[in-house]
Amino acid sequence: MSKETRKPGFAFGKENYRILIVGVLIVVIGYLLMIGGGSEDPNKFDANEIFSFRRITLSPIVILTGFVVVLFGIMKKAKD
Repeated sequence: MSKETRKPGFAFGKENYRILIVGVLIVVIGYLLMIGGGSEDPNKFDANEIFSFRRITLSPIVILTGFVVVLFGIMKKAKD
């Protein structure tokens, strides 16, 4: 019986790591979209600033898209 020789190496290929980095950057951008909305006066509450479209809808969609890209980067078969 012949044994296959395997070279030890990385778990993912170069393209996988690029996809993972892009996915992580998309997640970070999503979290950056969520920050802000503070008021200088603690007695003043501005609901339009806190519950804006950017924070309630856009940011979670961007974050979930980033997680999907990361998952794709993990699941993609590396070329040998």
